[in-house]
Amino acid sequence: MGEPVAVSCKQQLTARARNERNCLRGVKRLSSGRHVSMSMRVAPTPPSQFLRGRLRAFDDFQRRSRRLGFLVAVFKRFDDDQASQMGALIAYYGFFSLFPLLLVFVTVLGFVLEGSPSTQESLLHSTLSQFPIIGTQLQSNVHSLKGSVPALVIGLAGATLAGLGITGATQSAFNKVWEIPRSHQLGFLAWRVRGVGLLVVFGLLSIVSTVTAGYVTAQTTGAIGVLGGVVLALAANLLLFFAVFRLLTSEEVQTRDLIPGVIVAAVLWQILQHVGGLYVDHVVRHAKETSGLFAFVLGLLTWLYLGGQVTLIAAEVNVVRARRLWPRKLFSSD
Repeated sequence: MGEPVAVSCKQQLTARARNERNCLRGVKRLSSGRHVSMSMRVAPTPPSQFLRGRLRAFDDFQRRSRRLGFLVAVFKRFDDDQASQMGALIAYYGFFSLFPLLLVFVTVLGFVLEGSPSTQESLLHSTLSQFPIIGTQLQSNVHSLKGSVPALVIGLAGATLAGLGITGATQSAFNKVWEIPRSHQLGFLAWRVRGVGLLVVFGLLSIVSTVTAGYVTAQTTGAIGVLGGVVLALAANLLLFFAVFRLLTSEEVQTRDLIPGVIVAAVLWQILQHVGGLYVDHVVRHAKETSGLFAFVLGLLTWLYLGGQVTLIAAEVNVVRARRLWPRKLFSSD
């Protein structure tokens, strides 16, 4: 009777071992993914990881594209040089120098156009009204152009002091963008002489372009007048930015390396002028007296700020192109 009992116990142990092996095989199948449940298959990607993956894909694409890679390199260097802060400083000095420069501008025109009421009227209603943001204020408050020696002296003094702030800030920004050593930069007196020369060039170009554009607009109508004004304004902007880039950039930089930035700055500045006109037409002109004043000041500050940014973006275009600093990686850890 002892042997059958031993055999049955042995069979029970064998069956239990077989069941345990089957359970282990089932666990292995689950871990290998053959019978994965829905809860185990769904593994959502974190949003940060998804966005980083898309940015890395864009980074690879822009490095393979010549034009897009150049554009990305310009803005990457713009950010590396902290050019936005330098552009804000240029706008700060520009705000304080604008009104003395306009006083000089109007006074000189009063001397030049004295005795010609018809030409003065055409300038007031054609060219002066086209100044971005402040054109409507000029047209409303400057009823006649009269030359005044005290106004000219005061305007020249204020414009010179504030204008030297603009030229100094712009020259410092150009030196940083081009990485000009301190020992190779202009001295205390030299950069101020260049700054005064640039202010004279700026004033002459503004007066010549304004008088010419006003004459063309007064003598023509329709599309011809508009096209003539745009072409003259673009030509004046090209000359102005050529003078800015050449006079305020170190002599170590060759003139041919400055031409692309001059073109970019002139075109973008022309766009800013038209955007400023649209802002006046759709915001300032239809605003109430109090809100219109705030819109005028904020619009002027924004316009000057964008002008400073445009100038330094154009300078970065020159640097990236001259030194072939593209393509650039968006992720320094790669």
